[in-house]
Amino acid sequence: MRLATLSALLTFGLDQATKLAVVKGLNLENRGEIDVWPPFLVFRMAWNRGINFGLFSGNTDLARWLLIGVALAISAWVWLWVRKAAPTRLTQISAGLLIGGALGNVVDRLAYGAVADFLNMSCCGIENPYAFNIADIAIFAGALGLALFAGRSTEGNPPRRGKPGRKTP
Repeated sequence: MRLATLSALLTFGLDQATKLAVVKGLNLENRGEIDVWPPFLVFRMAWNRGINFGLFSGNTDLARWLLIGVALAISAWVWLWVRKAAPTRLTQISAGLLIGGALGNVVDRLAYGAVADFLNMSCCGIENPYAFNIADIAIFAGALGLALFAGRSTEGNPPRRGKPGRKTP
């Protein structure tokens, strides 16, 4: 589970560092929008009080604490579920991505009352009205990875140490 822990810590750190650099460092919260490479990449400030795409975005403290509780419960469940299995490297990385991203958004809800979203990408004449962040990418990639790789196990696989044909102590 070291790989899952490392993946979660790196994801959490990258998410929080990018939010701090863009939202605070570039003063995006007051500027509102910064064209980085339009229309492919624009920093567009959005405070998300709900889940993806602003769904369930009530402006109440109850909704905020409910979303924090759900994120923490899902993170704990994924951690325990993966820990009980004999997870592959990809399963551990996927779990870490999901957990690190979820915890990054939890910190935002605790600190700001909402999740700081700032990445906006459009292409090919299609204007994307939504903003997202590194945590959102990690949650999506982690959930997809768990769906694809979680059924596999390292149990029954031969150990990778030593040379073929030689017994390892």
